[in-house]
Amino acid sequence: MKRTIIILCALLFVLTSFAQTIKIAAAANLRNVLDEIKVAYLKENPKAKLEITYGASGNLTQQILNGASFDFFMAADNEFPLKLQQKKATIRAMKVYAYGKLVMWSNSVDVSKGLEVLSSPNVKKIAIAKPETAPYGERSVEFLKKRNVINTLSSKIVYADNISQAAQFATTGNAEIAFTALSLAFSPEMKKEGQYYLVPESDYTPIAQACVLLKTKIYNPAAAKFMQYVLSPQTESLWLKWGYGIKK
Repeated sequence: MKRTIIILCALLFVLTSFAQTIKIAAAANLRNVLDEIKVAYLKENPKAKLEITYGASGNLTQQILNGASFDFFMAADNEFPLKLQQKKATIRAMKVYAYGKLVMWSNSVDVSKGLEVLSSPNVKKIAIAKPETAPYGERSVEFLKKRNVINTLSSKIVYADNISQAAQFATTGNAEIAFTALSLAFSPEMKKEGQYYLVPESDYTPIAQACVLLKTKIYNPAAAKFMQYVLSPQTESLWLKWGYGIKK
C-alpha cells in the first residue's frame, strides 16, 4: 500500500511538471510581440515553461490535425481556429486576441506613394506569403484584386512560406517589396533598414487573429492560464506597441 502511494505521488509530480510546459503554435507575425508577452508571463509565473513554434497558420493547423503536440494555438486569423473547432480538435470556443494590419515594406524603393510603386520598372519582385496557408498573404492578394492589379503584377509576385519569409525576401534583396505584417515592420531591424506603407484597412477583410485551446491526451491547465493572460488587459500595451488593434 505504501509503495502504491509513493508511485501515485511520483506520477502526480511528473504530470504536474508536464502541465507546466505549454506548447504553443503561433502565427509567424507574432514573433516579436509574443516574445515580450512570454517574458512578462514568466516574471509572474517563474515555474512555467513556454515552448513556441512559429509558422504559417495553415501549416500549423495541418500539423495539429495530423497529431502535432500543441496545447494552444494563436493564429493569424479566425478561420483556421474555426476549422479546428469544426474538426473537434479544440477545447472551448476560439477568442479574438488582436487585429492585425497589413503593410508594404521595402529597403530599396520608396513605398510612400502606395499602390502605384508596384508597377514601377524598379520593382522586379513582390514578396507575398502563400495565400492558402498565410492569412496576411490572403489579405494581400485580396487587396491587389480589389485594386484590379493582380493580373498585371502576377509576373512579379513571388510566394513565401509565411509572412516572416516574405519580409526576409525583401530585407535580403530577393524582392524589392514585401507585403507583411505591421508588427514585423516595427522590429528594430526592419525599422532601421527600410520603410513601410500602411495598406488601407478598408481594402481588405479585417485580420481578426484568434486563439484556441487544443485537445490533448492530458489536459494542461497551464495552457488555459496562459490563454487567459493573453486575453487580459495586462497584454494590451504590448499589442499596441507592436502595431495591433485591440478592438473588443
